[in-house]
Amino acid sequence: MEPSTSSYKIILGSSSVARRKILSEMGYQFTLMTADIDEKSIRKESPEELVMALAEAKANAIISKLQTTSNQEGVDEPTILIAADTAEAILQRLPVDDYLKDAEPTLLITCDQVVVYEGVIREKPAGKEEARQFLKDYSGGRAATVSSVLVTNLKTGLRKGESDRVEINFNEIPEEIIEKLVDEGVTLNVAGGLLIEHPLILPFVKEVVGTTDSVMGLPKSLTEKLLKEAL
Repeated sequence: MEPSTSSYKIILGSSSVARRKILSEMGYQFTLMTADIDEKSIRKESPEELVMALAEAKANAIISKLQTTSNQEGVDEPTILIAADTAEAILQRLPVDDYLKDAEPTLLITCDQVVVYEGVIREKPAGKEEARQFLKDYSGGRAATVSSVLVTNLKTGLRKGESDRVEINFNEIPEEIIEKLVDEGVTLNVAGGLLIEHPLILPFVKEVVGTTDSVMGLPKSLTEKLLKEAL
């Protein structure tokens, strides 16, 4: 796969190392921006609606930043914003003045993710004790990740977004493995404390119904599809 970004720019609106790695693997060049939002203030009943709403909020926050900075410097090419973890496609148009003048679009990508365990939505663990309990629950059980991707065309205001769900089945996870993961602290930075790509947890992943890149926060095929649709 050799995607061409010569006719547009991409902004990845995420601080996630995993998402940055995945988008690079897809062959894209992009710039990074982060959204400062109060995620806890946004609540939805279904995980799909929640991740889409969070992706939309992230996109809106980044657009506000761009509107401020674009008054100070021009942008030569379009940027695509992809917001992940939004429940439904966002069709609201939010044109940014300077981007409207560009010959080609700018695409912004924003994303979000939650874990669902026994019907309950799980976000990042509040602390080590909660992370420990999350991992104990997954041992010998199953969980699902729900990820959203939202792409905003800053030239036209068009938004395209969808969510992706992956089911993960686990073998029994030894307590010493759980303690090592909790001590490392890495589980505190991911939704539901779940990271199947970690070398300590990978041997205990029984089955993944879906794609690993989606579990890591950025489903490749969905992202490609939304980038094309937003242009």
